[in-house]
Amino acid sequence: MYPTDTVYGLGCDPFNAAAVGRLFVAKARSAKPVSVLCSSRSKAEELVTMSPTARRIVAEHWPGALTLVAPSRRKLPPQLTQGSSTLGVRVPDHKGCLRLIRACGGWLTGTSANISGSGSARSASEALDQLGGSVDLIIDGGVLEGKESTVVRVIGGTVAILRTGPIGVGVEATGR
Repeated sequence: MYPTDTVYGLGCDPFNAAAVGRLFVAKARSAKPVSVLCSSRSKAEELVTMSPTARRIVAEHWPGALTLVAPSRRKLPPQLTQGSSTLGVRVPDHKGCLRLIRACGGWLTGTSANISGSGSARSASEALDQLGGSVDLIIDGGVLEGKESTVVRVIGGTVAILRTGPIGVGVEATGR
């Protein structure tokens, strides 16, 4: 578990199917994809195909609390994407988190450190209370004041808000 610019995250190597499986068991998560936090926009573009609309949106909001769901370019464990041809990616605005992601090769799963359906952890102790012995490492970054990221799906020029959060992305993002 580690602090981000939003809430505490539960991380593993997104290319390691066994690690992704452990993450799903720890969260008691079923059929919901998991996003990937990236150390940079270029690392994100190695994972997803960004349309010009997507590039405009991330240029304005990254690093930050915006998760972009776009067509996947790389083969990832099916459990991570739940069989979808899209993947959520985000570049967080937290120096410590970015250092951790870089140390892990540029990518780290970015799901909230909580039992699926429970409130997001805003402190290491809250995350520990929920996930306890199911994690190998906890990085205590203090109490976080963030809100879960805004999630937008961008396919071509079509933008759909999947979860509202701290960043507003409206029709103006499409350039229409």
